[in-house]
Amino acid sequence: MPTYEYKCLKCDHHFDAFQSMSADRLTDCPVEDCGGELKRLIGTGAGIIFKGSGFYETDYRSSGYKAAAKADKKSSESSSGGSDKKAKSTKKESSKPSTPASKPSKSD
Repeated sequence: MPTYEYKCLKCDHHFDAFQSMSADRLTDCPVEDCGGELKRLIGTGAGIIFKGSGFYETDYRSSGYKAAAKADKKSSESSSGGSDKKAKSTKKESSKPSTPASKPSKSD
């Protein structure tokens, strides 16, 4: 059963009520001599609680997988990473603006 949060519009009293989902919402303030109208507030809901050892065993990669992925990443960086940096630093940009190719003339 959910817990609903209520607020009195007259005296500003806040309280929680443990009710079933099919129960009618509360309408009158429980504070003595108030009798104000209640408004049900939007709650944050319940927090998620993970219990058991299965979450840790199945949700994370094994250390063997991590080691293989790390080795693969290093080998791919060493084979292609160094040559790209040199090519970028030695490439010179032309100072001339490029001109568009001329269009063939129409013959009517």
